[in-house]
Amino acid sequence: MQSPGQVRGRRPVPTKRAPTRQVERQRLDKRVSELPTPRARIADVAREAGVSKAAVSFAFNNPERLKAETAERIRQVATALGYRPHPVARMLTAGSTATIGILSPNPLAQVFANPFFALFTEGVATVTEDRGFGLLFISPLHGSLERALERATVDGVIVIGLDRDHPEVEAIRRVGLPTVLVDAPAWPEHGVIAVDDTAGALAAARHLLQLGHRDLLVLTMEPGEAQDDAGAADGGSVMGRRMHGYRLALEEYEVELGPDRVRQAPATFEGGEAAFLRAWEDGLRPTGVLSMSDAAAAGVLQAARHLGLSVPDDLSIVGFDDLPLTRFTDPPLTTVHQPVRRKGEEAARMLLRALNPENGRAGEHRVLETRLVVRRSTAAPAKGVRR
Repeated sequence: MQSPGQVRGRRPVPTKRAPTRQVERQRLDKRVSELPTPRARIADVAREAGVSKAAVSFAFNNPERLKAETAERIRQVATALGYRPHPVARMLTAGSTATIGILSPNPLAQVFANPFFALFTEGVATVTEDRGFGLLFISPLHGSLERALERATVDGVIVIGLDRDHPEVEAIRRVGLPTVLVDAPAWPEHGVIAVDDTAGALAAARHLLQLGHRDLLVLTMEPGEAQDDAGAADGGSVMGRRMHGYRLALEEYEVELGPDRVRQAPATFEGGEAAFLRAWEDGLRPTGVLSMSDAAAAGVLQAARHLGLSVPDDLSIVGFDDLPLTRFTDPPLTTVHQPVRRKGEEAARMLLRALNPENGRAGEHRVLETRLVVRRSTAAPAKGVRR
């Protein structure tokens, strides 16, 4: 007996099935292969997906406005076509770059030579990446920070180490971007993250003086400002605040520190090594070194080995920052701890809050604590040491 729909002498006609997702993808790939090779446009995606250009835009910028399966299908078509949203157009649509800038007044080659910056940036990135923001490093463009900042496509900036006497301070303020300052004098309208540099330096110098050292050498990143610590107590430069702390301790012990005992040392291993060797060649024979950076202090350790000096028997060294490397130098370095990574985290959180004007928390100011960490690079000065 024949079933309905069958014809005598003919095979049953199979029921037409919907194409599987794999078959659809194969058909799509075939159509795509037949398209011209120039870069795909949003109109190409819309045509192939059978939707409007607005729907394509939503799929990338506001997927919640579409059904999940529709947004996914549009993105699959875009991938097959090799389409990528134009970054500038996408930023204009979203009204945001989803990028935070880290601005430094120094060339990036110099910045990245200092391990402090890597730890600070790690703290910033921990927060920004969790919130979906990227990072852009901004340094002087043809000698101008203002020009570099005007070209930077960022929603806001973290400005690190900008002294109040920098010639472009006012120009940077006029750019009008949400800003958080780190290790820089406060601007009333912007947030500030700093550490208690004066207290940390005071503890470092007291430590050497209490051990009996009187013949000291100070290594600073910028000697001109560091020697002039006037105004350090009310928001001067980082080096000025640290020098102010050193001098407070020296005054307590009635120890003079001549200008020749303050030497410039970039915050790098090579900078510290070279600065100490120059001081030695100039005839200085310090028993203790106060370095405003751990990287330079580690360089002094190398210079001491080169000169045949034993640390701490012949020379005591105190750094500043407490970077991870200080636990692994030989000997481990006595230093001033500042929460570098946390400083980056706090700066990022503060800036992200500033990007939302509704929170009403612009202009926050925070000062983080410092503390002395005593390791094996300091000891009482030996008597009768050959100099």
